[in-house]
Amino acid sequence: MLTVLALLCVLAALLPAGLAVANLLVLRSPEPEPGDDLVSILIPARNEAGNIAGTVRAALASTGVPVEVIVGDDHSSDDTAAIVTGLGDPRLRLAPVPDLPEGWTGKNHACAHLASQARGRRLLFIDADVTLEPQAAAALSAHARATGAALVSAVPRQRMDTLGERLTVPMINFLLVGYLPMPLMRRLPNPSLATACGQLVLFDAQAYAATGGHGAVRAFLHDGVRLAPIFRRAGYRTDLVAGARIATCRMYDGFPAAWAGFSKNAHEGLATPRALPLWTALLGLGHLLPVFLVLAGLFGLLPPEAAWLGGLALALSLATRAAITVATREPAATILLHPASIAVALAIQWNVLLRRERAGAATWKGRSYPVGGA
Repeated sequence: MLTVLALLCVLAALLPAGLAVANLLVLRSPEPEPGDDLVSILIPARNEAGNIAGTVRAALASTGVPVEVIVGDDHSSDDTAAIVTGLGDPRLRLAPVPDLPEGWTGKNHACAHLASQARGRRLLFIDADVTLEPQAAAALSAHARATGAALVSAVPRQRMDTLGERLTVPMINFLLVGYLPMPLMRRLPNPSLATACGQLVLFDAQAYAATGGHGAVRAFLHDGVRLAPIFRRAGYRTDLVAGARIATCRMYDGFPAAWAGFSKNAHEGLATPRALPLWTALLGLGHLLPVFLVLAGLFGLLPPEAAWLGGLALALSLATRAAITVATREPAATILLHPASIAVALAIQWNVLLRRERAGAATWKGRSYPVGGA
């Protein structure tokens, strides 16, 4: 029985290992090429005084394509608006966001307002904590032109300065690279294969308007994940590229903020009664249980073949994580934290699922939104 369980662990670890190999062969950073089309860099901001100056300056430093930068001040109570106004670049505009209508989440409303103010043929939405490299806008635009994609997204290189961030943030790239079949995503138009990262996403402006843009997902919190399938259902191509060389993001400043942020997204992610048991089995067998099998084997508590299979599963798990870590330029120290990261990720998802009915709402940036029916 223990040997069969250990074999299941190997099979569960082989799945992300194989997908990671296939995905890393095709996941490349886009190359910048000069272009004449105006790119509107759109930044929704709510109480982002600590980030906004650096984010805007980096966006204004874009090369290879003409840009305009519009910051949507979403009723900030800090100095966000004053900081943006004080930067004084003719390509920069501050767009105060109107009051939040009923049925909208804050970021989607701010993004829709920004899009209504933009003049560019392409709309590059970035979070207020994302720092673009100078070639980013030109690279994403060139990839969109070359592939005909109406939506191109990337996960920025994630900056993690605390242990709490290193326990949580790496799961973004691990789940994408380890479990999304990217060669199939590019070959097949199936909406279920489409995804995007809301931190950094470029839209064709005409396609954005035709699909309804952020208005089509107005009630949801996870805009990137929701928008990509909508584009595909409308007949548009979407793509995901490597983002570690074109942008950097520090999502959270510690474990409490990371727990809150990932809990907010879990409402529309894995934390469903159907999905979470399956993901718990996949992640638990492939990345958690092998640790205990190896420890049990060291103490002579397992048959030799079960101990050997547990070691193989753990080696596959850590090797997969190492390959993804190197490719996405994340801290090497997070590799050995991988089993703990899996445990924390599952704890977040189960906590959200079990509390969903009692909580009834997700809270973010001082606003509460109903969950469960959206």
